[in-house]
Amino acid sequence: MSALTRRRFLAVTAFAALAQPALAAPADWQGVVMGADARLTLHGPPRQTGPALTAALARMQQIEDLFSLYRPNSAVSQLNATGRLDDPDPDFLALLRLAGDVHALTEGRFDPTVQPLWRALAERRDPGPARALIGWDRLEIAPDRVQLAPGQALTLNGIAQGFAADAVREVLAQHGLTRALVDLGEFAALGGPWRVGVGDPGLGLVLDRSLSGNAIATSSPTAMMLGSAPHILDPTGKTDQLWSTLSVEADSAALADGLSTALCLADRAALAAILHRAGPAVTRITAIAPNGDLISEAT
Repeated sequence: MSALTRRRFLAVTAFAALAQPALAAPADWQGVVMGADARLTLHGPPRQTGPALTAALARMQQIEDLFSLYRPNSAVSQLNATGRLDDPDPDFLALLRLAGDVHALTEGRFDPTVQPLWRALAERRDPGPARALIGWDRLEIAPDRVQLAPGQALTLNGIAQGFAADAVREVLAQHGLTRALVDLGEFAALGGPWRVGVGDPGLGLVLDRSLSGNAIATSSPTAMMLGSAPHILDPTGKTDQLWSTLSVEADSAALADGLSTALCLADRAALAAILHRAGPAVTRITAIAPNGDLISEAT
């Protein structure tokens, strides 16, 4: 769950559906957000897309200042360095609340306290002591502070990109745009339809999906390796890899992001059960097995 973890190692593409009517040339921005390639495609007149893009870039900056592990002064870096964050930003608390919801929904498969384990594996150290630090329920979250248990650290990279995509989509809508595609490692669509291709590290481009006002997030455990371990870690300590790639479609990119991270190591029965528990906010889970078999669970 590190910043250069996931979709950027996949053959993932997005493009406007060919059936769309002719539109003015879109405003297109490309850059890097939280260590991953990012792209915004905005449709509308320049007098509208210009201010919208400026506001979107400012919003991305705010979110990086909160959640980027690449920035030593970010809120999450400060929390990890000191074990405590006083007067946390409302966005920080909102994302922690969502992370807690995904933790509960996935029966603990999503747990941002895996960061010490991720570091230990990346640095080729004994993972045993770090594994003992995992435990979302040991984190204290209050309006005026966030407190880690001794030795704990957080990574929100398995959900923060989706949170950022949702926030940018909201900013664009506030500026009057009705058609835009936000790609911050997860895709969030404003209007549509948009065609989004999903690729697998070993199999290449496997399928495409249509987005209209919703979001999709995709994860692949072996897209990056920590020694012999996939970079997406199961907090329970299981090591069996079930899926080569997994995509989740939902109303929220943050929810899709957290679920796609957590469900890579869930079997098919768990996928169906979690989709049912998630309710209408999650519409489809698509899992690709290492041999290329494709499983799709939809509401």
